[in-house]
Amino acid sequence: MEPFKQLTGIVAPVDRVNVDTDAIIPKQFLKRIERSGFGQFLFFEWRFHENGEVNAEFEPNKPRYQGASVLISRANFGCGSSREHAPWAILDYGFKVIIAPSFADIFYNNCFKNGILPIKLSEEQVEDLFQRTAKHDGYKLTVDLEKKSISDEYGLSLSFDLDEHRRQFLLLGLDDIGLTLQHEDKIAAYEQKHAARLG
Repeated sequence: MEPFKQLTGIVAPVDRVNVDTDAIIPKQFLKRIERSGFGQFLFFEWRFHENGEVNAEFEPNKPRYQGASVLISRANFGCGSSREHAPWAILDYGFKVIIAPSFADIFYNNCFKNGILPIKLSEEQVEDLFQRTAKHDGYKLTVDLEKKSISDEYGLSLSFDLDEHRRQFLLLGLDDIGLTLQHEDKIAAYEQKHAARLG
């Protein structure tokens, strides 16, 4: 995983509560065995009509949100079944930050394991971001993980809380295996000592 320190990116809104993992990546696309290539199926049933045409009314499809890397949504984002394909699809599409009032626990944990920063803000703060996104074409946020801050070019300045362990996880670009390998020398020493005892 790449280290995450700071990001300035266009914001795209998905103004819905209880966005579940089946909406994020529908079950018919879970048969793929690669971790990449899922972005094309993100929000598939909302992004496209049944005939395959692009749904121009779905906010992230609008030209002003193309290239967005920050996603804002409402409460309980990522609920439903615990498919890791959901963060894979979000990241592959280009989103590196998700801001919402709350997240489903398993989805929230999976974000960190895949290099995505999920940020919890109050309902009022998220509502303000929706309004700012609607008001300014190509609205951007700067998210600074080192300072745990969010800002824009119109005077917005917010702070967010994050568990320090998870923060370091992203700052260093580590997944579970990478975290374990930080202690490779201690693991090797233990194995040598243990082998000697058995020998």
